Amino acid sequence: MSEPPLIEVKDLKVYFPVRKGFFGKKQYVKAVDGVDLVIGKRHIVTLIGESGCGKTTLGKTIAGLIKPTAGKILYKGKDVLKLSGKEYNEYRRNIQIVHQDPFSSLNPTKTVFQTLSAALKRWGIAKTRKELLERSAELLEMVGLTPPEDFLFKYPHQLSGGQRQRVVIARAISVHPELIVADEPITMIDVSLRIDILDLLLDLQKKIGTAYLFITHDFGAARYFAAKGGGIIAVMYLGNIVEMGPAEEVIQRPLHPYTKVLMSAVPVPDPELSRKRKPLQLRSLDIPSPLNPPPGCKFNTRCPYYFEPCDKEVPKLVEVKPNHWVACHLYTREKK
Repeated sequence: MSEPPLIEVKDLKVYFPVRKGFFGKKQYVKAVDGVDLVIGKRHIVTLIGESGCGKTTLGKTIAGLIKPTAGKILYKGKDVLKLSGKEYNEYRRNIQIVHQDPFSSLNPTKTVFQTLSAALKRWGIAKTRKELLERSAELLEMVGLTPPEDFLFKYPHQLSGGQRQRVVIARAISVHPELIVADEPITMIDVSLRIDILDLLLDLQKKIGTAYLFITHDFGAARYFAAKGGGIIAVMYLGNIVEMGPAEEVIQRPLHPYTKVLMSAVPVPDPELSRKRKPLQLRSLDIPSPLNPPPGCKFNTRCPYYFEPCDKEVPKLVEVKPNHWVACHLYTREKK
C-alpha cells in the first residue's frame, strides 16, 4: 500500500463573515472556495495569483492558523480537525510558516538567540544554555548569517530586512519541519537581495529535505523558483485553483486565459522580443469583489475568450494533458 501524501486538501472552503452597517445583512468573503491540492514529501508547490485571490488564506489554513469553514485537510492521511494531543502537536511542529513581513513576525523585545532558543526548548531539541547557543549558531550559519556571534544577541531593529528574513527562516527550520509555507517571503526585501533568499530556500530544501508551499503574486519569482526547484505550479483566482501542472509545462505552455495574462505581464530581457509580444486584451481591468463574485467562471468578466457557458456554468478542473489540470470551458467544450 502506497504511503499517503504529506498534505492533502479536499474541497477546502474558508469563508469570512462581513456585515455592512450595524443592521446590515451578513455576507461572506469566499477567500478559499473549494480547493483540492496535494503536497508530497520533499515536493515543491508554487502557488501564484493576484493579491486578494486567497493564496495566503490557503497557506495559513494548511499551517493550522485558520480553521476551515468546510472541506478537509489531511496530514499523512489523517484529518487535521480530528487530531488531538501528541498527533496535533506533531502536525503543528512539522508545518512551519515564513511570513511576508519579517519585522512584524519577530518579537522586537527578543534577541535573535531568544527567538531561536524558544522553539528549541519547546520541542526538546536543545536543553542546556550551551546546547541552545551551539544549535542557534548552527542555524544562523545555515541561513548565511556569519559569523553567528555577530547576530545572536542583536534585536530585530538592528538587522536589515534580508537579515531579519533569514532569522525567520532559521526559526522555521529549527524544529526540523516537513513542510514550510513560504508566504511571499521576498516581497518586503530589497530587490537586490531577493534572488539570494530564493536560492537559500532551495539550498535548504536539498539539505534538510523539507517540502515547500511557495506563495507569490510575482510570476517572475515563481518562474525562477520553479525552474530551479521543479515541482508544480498552481494558479489561483478568487478562491479557486484554475490551472495546475508541472512547473515548466505551466510556464512554457499555459492553458488558462488567466495564466496567459499573468505570463504576458512578465518582462523579458530581449528588447526585440518584448516589442513583438502582444499582451492579451482583457474585457475589463476590474477584479470582481470576493463578496459578490460573478456566476459561472469567476474570470468571465475579464476573459478575452469569453463565450456563452462562461457566465452560467462553473468549469471543473480537468486533466487536459498528463498531470496538467485546467478549469476552463475552452477545454471542457473540446472534451464533449
